[in-house]
Amino acid sequence: MTGKERAGLRAMANTVQPIFQIGKGGISDTMIEQIGLALDARELIKITVLETAEISAPEASDQLCQALGAQPVQCIGRKITIYRRNEKEPKIEL
Repeated sequence: MTGKERAGLRAMANTVQPIFQIGKGGISDTMIEQIGLALDARELIKITVLETAEISAPEASDQLCQALGAQPVQCIGRKITIYRRNEKEPKIEL
């Protein structure tokens, strides 16, 4: 992803609210599956990593991106934003 594409996604992410929370239990297979479904529907999602989580936000972003074939967009504090293009029905034009 180019810097220009990432900047556009960061601008869109400013208005998006987190739809998942990673807590004390960490990242489970069920959570990965649910986030994958959300990425199919929205392509760009924001996730909050709670203070009780045993994983940091950058680590969570890396793990989720690897597991889901997604790309990190931004990581600010305890909020991460990831993107995965839906090749069948793209929602966001870059």
